[in-house]
Amino acid sequence: MDRLTATTVSLCTLLSLAACQGGDTPSKVASPGDEKTAGTGALESGAALLQTMPPIGAINAYLDGFHFYSGRMQAQMEAHHYCAILNEELIQCAIYDGNLKDAKLMGVEYIISSQLFAGLPTAEKSLWHSHVHEVKSGQLVAPGIPEAAEHALMSKLIHTYGKTWHTWHTDLDHQLPLGVPQLMMGFTADGQSDPAMIRERDQRFNVSSEEKRRNRADIAAPPIDPGADSWQNGTAIQLADPTAGQPSH
Repeated sequence: MDRLTATTVSLCTLLSLAACQGGDTPSKVASPGDEKTAGTGALESGAALLQTMPPIGAINAYLDGFHFYSGRMQAQMEAHHYCAILNEELIQCAIYDGNLKDAKLMGVEYIISSQLFAGLPTAEKSLWHSHVHEVKSGQLVAPGIPEAAEHALMSKLIHTYGKTWHTWHTDLDHQLPLGVPQLMMGFTADGQSDPAMIRERDQRFNVSSEEKRRNRADIAAPPIDPGADSWQNGTAIQLADPTAGQPSH
């Protein structure tokens, strides 16, 4: 085994470690509807015993970070990512507004390596955001895993890009998923994210973003493909909502 192979930790192994749960974060959305009946509970129990769900079973990673609406940076929110590693170059995540049983599914994020991103058409790249600042700032965390394992994981994720769509705008729609999907972005510099939002998350998980920033100082920041984070160049792509379900923030 050569030195590179011996010192390189598999992304799949690292993200598997991130399956541990962190601080309890209940959903802030209360949807209408009657409580589950005994019949529904029986159907659920039967399905759990008789049906296999390989795609769900493949989810083995938990990441917590923050997003904002492309073109509306002041509209920011926490995002709980439950991810499945398809291979060393591609991860797919279901995004929730919490990490308890009542969490609402907010959207999806696809995460790809810098190598795959480099091969995308220019127009496609504008839908994706970089992860460099999320990692270096300490704002992206993998709750529940040892610091050394998280550090190694972030050393991998700093070389990736994400494409995120939110389908339930839980900051606005506190009962049902209304409107059309919205493209989300990640922060790229200090001073962009709401400090109170970061502090509240840190307190809940008993972590320190600032301490993580210091611990990650030795992670080299790679050059960011100029095609990513297109909002910084004046191209804030967003879907128009014909239902007018998304008021300005």
